Amino acid sequence: MVVTGDFVRNSTGVRMAKILIVDDSAYARARLEQVITNGGHEIAGSAANGRDAMALYAKLNPELVTLDYIMRGMSGEDTLKELIAMDASAKVIVISGFNDPDLETRMMRAGALGFVEKFDLDKNLVSVIDQALD
Repeated sequence: MVVTGDFVRNSTGVRMAKILIVDDSAYARARLEQVITNGGHEIAGSAANGRDAMALYAKLNPELVTLDYIMRGMSGEDTLKELIAMDASAKVIVISGFNDPDLETRMMRAGALGFVEKFDLDKNLVSVIDQALD
């Protein structure tokens, strides 16, 4: 681990970030945590719904949020819009079990910096996180 400026970088030089995981599935949260930490990042916290995500975001001030699209209660789309309204500089990556280009476009227009299918987490999530942090 190396400190450069205000950022901590892992052994490969990638900026390490504190990430908030938001997903209503405990299994998915555990899987996301595994992929994210294996990618050299730190978990700031996790939330099982949009309301808890909003409270944790305000309390923890994470550098990035991974946000499930379909959740019980407050949807991922509504959570994204509220996060961006609360903090226009919020960095959010939407995670979905659907391969839907229209959904991806809609989430990006709403303020997401990335979109990853749940089936591609191992292959794509860390690189999308790293791109969002640059």
